[in-house]
Amino acid sequence: MEWNLLIEQLARLAFDTVLWAIIIGTIVVIVMDNRNPVKTIAWVLVLIFLPVVGLVLYIFFGRSQRHERIIGKKVYGHLLKKPMAEYLAQPSAPLPPAYRRLAHLFYHVNQSLPYDGTQVDAFTSGYTFLPVLLRELMQAREHIHIESYIFQDDAVGRLVRDVLAERSRAGVEVRVIYDDVGCWHVPPRFFEEMREAGMDVRSFLKVRFPHFTNKVNYRNHRKVIVIDGRTGFVGGMNLAERYVKGYPWGVWRDTHLMLKGRAVHGLQTAFLLDWYFVDRTLITSARYFPPLGSGPGTSQVQIVTSEPVGPWREIMQGLVMAVSSAQKYFYIQTPYFLPTEPMLIALQTAALSGVDVRLMLPARADSRLTHLGSCSYLADVLQAGVKVYFYQKGFLHSKLMVSDDCLCTVGSTNVDFRSFEHNFEVNAFIYDTPTALQLREVFLQDQRDCQQVSFKAWVKRPWRRKAAESLVRLFAPLL
Repeated sequence: MEWNLLIEQLARLAFDTVLWAIIIGTIVVIVMDNRNPVKTIAWVLVLIFLPVVGLVLYIFFGRSQRHERIIGKKVYGHLLKKPMAEYLAQPSAPLPPAYRRLAHLFYHVNQSLPYDGTQVDAFTSGYTFLPVLLRELMQAREHIHIESYIFQDDAVGRLVRDVLAERSRAGVEVRVIYDDVGCWHVPPRFFEEMREAGMDVRSFLKVRFPHFTNKVNYRNHRKVIVIDGRTGFVGGMNLAERYVKGYPWGVWRDTHLMLKGRAVHGLQTAFLLDWYFVDRTLITSARYFPPLGSGPGTSQVQIVTSEPVGPWREIMQGLVMAVSSAQKYFYIQTPYFLPTEPMLIALQTAALSGVDVRLMLPARADSRLTHLGSCSYLADVLQAGVKVYFYQKGFLHSKLMVSDDCLCTVGSTNVDFRSFEHNFEVNAFIYDTPTALQLREVFLQDQRDCQQVSFKAWVKRPWRRKAAESLVRLFAPLL
């Protein structure tokens, strides 16, 4: 018995020694990573007071990939040759003076080129978007490239899949990227049938043991479709039935864009970079970047991507600059509002300086936790003078921003930590008065279906609700 007790005590001592050696080593790594001090202190406290739980959370969600590169500079250089040639061939079209620095920022940190001659059409529901998408897919003659966070095995997903299969059998090249976590519930047979029809289908960052931990937190949230290098789609809608039908308790309100013209080369570049990542095949043929002449439209558009690797948070930094540059108004639609500190301060500062800042959120979200976290930030912006609206008709999934009748952006990026720091995202930034006015009207139309929140009423909500929101806010970077 004494030997058994001694062995048990030695085993426990060995376990504790190894555990705390790992904890201390992890703390050293976190401190040496020179992150935001608030995040560093939070992780250190969790590791000290909840060592086992904290270590598990850190392994899954805490490790930073910012110092890595997933694609080398040479690959970027080869792939950017064709888009750069098209960009240099376009007539000189000066950007609005107020946003030249913003466009230069995106070019400097993201190699994003501002293309003119682009036609922009906006869709605000799946009912209007899906028929146009199917029409454009049916007209494809050379290639179709699709990248979607969710490609669901339901009525809409199967309809799109069947159209793609028909085009593939007709000789059109079809490449599809889907996110492995976003499609966790999709039966493997769904994608196998696509491959059997001749399509190239790849999952993004497949999550499988033992490499589960360093991939689950970094997801491809982009929605990109390119057809023959001439027509492109980008925005907030995935390929699933709920984006058309909504929920039993309300409509699904979203925003998606169809682009025709030179800016499609930006979407093509974004897709082919991701294709290189999942397939290790570098596609640079000129036929994927056809000459587009003067273009069918008048809008200037930059396609901007961001990812959880590399030194910069491209889209977040651009949005902070855009908010700070606003002179008259800045309107935002987002399903989740868990802003990073720079974004929060930019919104507060703009409102305090007299800019009409409006924030529209769903009154009821698809995730209770993220909605509670979003609500925890509203007093911070209401007190600064930001006008907050809750959309009542259903779930607002739109990622739309418009400013000063000149700048607007639509894409996959939410105003939250996950989009800004952990996801692969893509947005179209549009410098064009007619498009900005059109999307401003979309926002104002939605505002008619909203209930405005006052600061006095907001601070009077029940203390239990406030406590729940504050508790969830502690985990905002993980939501």
